[in-house]
Amino acid sequence: MDPITVALVEDDARVRERFQRVIAAEPTLRLLHAAGTAQELLAWFAENAVDVLLVDLGLPDTPGLEVIRQARRMQPACAVMVITMFADEANMLQAFEAGAGGYLLKDGTESDLAAHVLSLHGGGSPMSPIIARQLLVRWQASAPPTAPRVGAPVALSKRESEVLDLIARGFIYPEIAQQMGLSVSTIQTHVRNIYGKLDVHNKTEAVFEARQLGLLRS
Repeated sequence: MDPITVALVEDDARVRERFQRVIAAEPTLRLLHAAGTAQELLAWFAENAVDVLLVDLGLPDTPGLEVIRQARRMQPACAVMVITMFADEANMLQAFEAGAGGYLLKDGTESDLAAHVLSLHGGGSPMSPIIARQLLVRWQASAPPTAPRVGAPVALSKRESEVLDLIARGFIYPEIAQQMGLSVSTIQTHVRNIYGKLDVHNKTEAVFEARQLGLLRS
């Protein structure tokens, strides 16, 4: 299988070099470009396709949010993940609205960066715990009162329940696949089925909805 290609933009040279080393150490990833400015990244991005783009929000020349918007317009198939020091709700929401699929804080991210990239490419939405919590609290506060369900209750298969339980416990797709003795693509298929049955769009919503329905242990 071809490696997952990655590009990144980070203005701090030391942080950029650390991220490069982490990605280089993972045989299933291949770093194609590491830029120090938004304009350098976008100029390269306009001529080169990549699977995953990592974006720092605090760039010196163009806001990272604008980089995400332009990158998504140029390459819709490219998954974008934010890696930043900004943990506030405004930046988080704007990043997701711009098209980011994951949001990580630099503090505590580096050791798990390769796993997060793999998860994002596999259909996951990696988030630092504090970011996931903020998003869940906001979603709960804005959600309308739950109406009684009409029709047959949601029923997950035994495999789907096992997958969802592991997701709720924080495992990523490759770890779930290893524990269950299945391929990552099979896990992704189960996750898509779970999303369809629960009528949700990401892991946070799936876990919340499953707990509301009593399908998960608290």
